[in-house]
Amino acid sequence: MTFDGASTLTRLTRTLPPISLAQVLERAELQTRVDRKYLVPAAVCEAMLPRLGDEYAALEIRGLRRFRYSSTYFDTPDLLTFRQHLQGRRRRYKIRTRAYLDSGECTFEVKLAGARDVTDKRRMPYDIARREELDSTARDFLEAVLLTAYRMNAPDVVVPAATTAYLRSTLVQRSAPGRVTLDAALTCTKEDAVVAADPGMVLIESKSERADAPVDRILRDQGVRPVKISKYCVAVALLHPWMPANPWHPAMRAFFDGRGPLYEAA
Repeated sequence: MTFDGASTLTRLTRTLPPISLAQVLERAELQTRVDRKYLVPAAVCEAMLPRLGDEYAALEIRGLRRFRYSSTYFDTPDLLTFRQHLQGRRRRYKIRTRAYLDSGECTFEVKLAGARDVTDKRRMPYDIARREELDSTARDFLEAVLLTAYRMNAPDVVVPAATTAYLRSTLVQRSAPGRVTLDAALTCTKEDAVVAADPGMVLIESKSERADAPVDRILRDQGVRPVKISKYCVAVALLHPWMPANPWHPAMRAFFDGRGPLYEAA
């Protein structure tokens, strides 16, 4: 039997109890958290189901449990924020808009790297029609976040560097404030170039206050270990193939199955 990630998300979530967005925001929003990421074959995700049911509920909004996301990342023309991640700088950050295509909502977000691999995400509502550009309100927000968090000024010029689109399902831990996101059907685009990930792979992110949530233990028992991957950094590496990307090469090989750096969109 052939498994694909998109269908696996549907099968995985439909057997779990539902949880509303309001309950997620109340119990497990986790804007400051520890993240662990895994690249998992869809067949392994299906095998996790018997144990997930005892620990997690599935986010459901208007009858949907699988949602379309689109994130546009911004960087300087010489890709400063990408290079900061490549170099492992302590004060690094990502700039993006995130569109929730099924609801028509959008946010502008600044993701900060904190101590001990803690992620600190700051965000504000944003106009979905302007998600591929930054208006003055977003620029002011970016400046305020970087001054407050890092005592640094925002770059003078930022431009769209890559857009990622994918399907996402979200699981919420029933006994603690933990969350799991499962992403499938990832594509990375910039202008007329697009790269598609292996449709048989799922990117799982465990997000919790501490570093060992139930899903981490379940994956460990399946022989799956965390990987170093950033959707933005991988997208840049694929769409700007002249940029070095050594830290993400293993994940790129696993997730993109040896595909070429880019091809023209139809």
